Amino acid sequence: MAWRFRKSVKIIPGVRLNFSSKGVSTSIGIRGAGVNFSGRGVYGYASIPGTGISYRERLDKPGASPSSYVPEESPVPSFTSDLPDNIISVDVQQITSQDMQGIKDLILSTHEQRNSIAKSIREVRLASFGSKFKLACSYAFLLGFFNKKLSESFKGDIASQKEILEALKEQEKNSFVKLEVEFDPTIQAKFDRMQNAFKVMAGSHKIWDRTSSYYHDRKKTRSAASRIVTRKQTYIGLKTIPDIMTDYEPFFFKNINGADLYFYPSFMIAYRSRKELAVVGYDELKFLFSPTRFVETESVPKDSKVIEYTWAKVNKNGSRDKRFKGNYQIPIARYGNIELRSNTGLNEQYEFSNYEAAEEFAYAFLDYQKTIINLKALQAV
Repeated sequence: MAWRFRKSVKIIPGVRLNFSSKGVSTSIGIRGAGVNFSGRGVYGYASIPGTGISYRERLDKPGASPSSYVPEESPVPSFTSDLPDNIISVDVQQITSQDMQGIKDLILSTHEQRNSIAKSIREVRLASFGSKFKLACSYAFLLGFFNKKLSESFKGDIASQKEILEALKEQEKNSFVKLEVEFDPTIQAKFDRMQNAFKVMAGSHKIWDRTSSYYHDRKKTRSAASRIVTRKQTYIGLKTIPDIMTDYEPFFFKNINGADLYFYPSFMIAYRSRKELAVVGYDELKFLFSPTRFVETESVPKDSKVIEYTWAKVNKNGSRDKRFKGNYQIPIARYGNIELRSNTGLNEQYEFSNYEAAEEFAYAFLDYQKTIINLKALQAV
């Protein structure tokens, strides 16, 4: 029997982000049909190219608006002192912003489609192997059990399977979320500044993921540090998520105790696996920056500044406690701390040895974030 295959495999459509002085919007779809997400709502649209016939309908509830976070007027780094003991986000499946659910669903459906195509490729390859084996047998036993007509049938199956396999590979190659980004020149300049600042910050001698922070009794420990901080060294860089293709590689933050973070032009993705991810819009992302005075018991990174010294054991006033033998000096280094939160449960902190680089990235990011939020608010008016 000849191999049969359903050729109507849907190719995942692209996502287009438009950034202009008139606003920012996200569109999902192909030419002639799709879904648009913007400050004015969620709309489905369809048209017949070349005819002028089109259709548009609002898909979300009128009057319902996503929750938002608006930073201060100027992008001055913010500071918070109410740090939790355990610095970890809630389950990644719960973090997605309401108006970003469409993007998440698109990424998940892309993964499912690629899995389906990969499974079909394996099935066709197995069937092709069977056909080749049967053909070989037909040559070996042509006079006994098989005939020439049957061997020609096997050859036809092999040719058909090869054609289907090539088509499947092409479909697999094109089955991804293509993120197309268009910037106004002014917004492009803000994005470029942010990207350049990120690259410099990524070159910090040391980057830590802060996993916990809690107060302790300084009187008992005789320590100069008011908090005990648990941190693990990590890294950041430019890296994209599987199933997403874009000209702009997102900012990547490796997370030690949770989902990794990817910053795209208008949203952040918390990514644990291809089935476990969340999408957070910049209007819901709380980005906080602060300088950190860290009592460094390890070696001070070469790109950090020692701002003062303390002692391993200190009195209440910070002076050396002479009751302890061999009481030695400890440097206090200044690091940059970036905290990422959202109302949906995101809670992550990173510490950078290069304070100046982290500060510049914070200014650039907050400036860019404010622009995106303002554009979205402009659309909602």
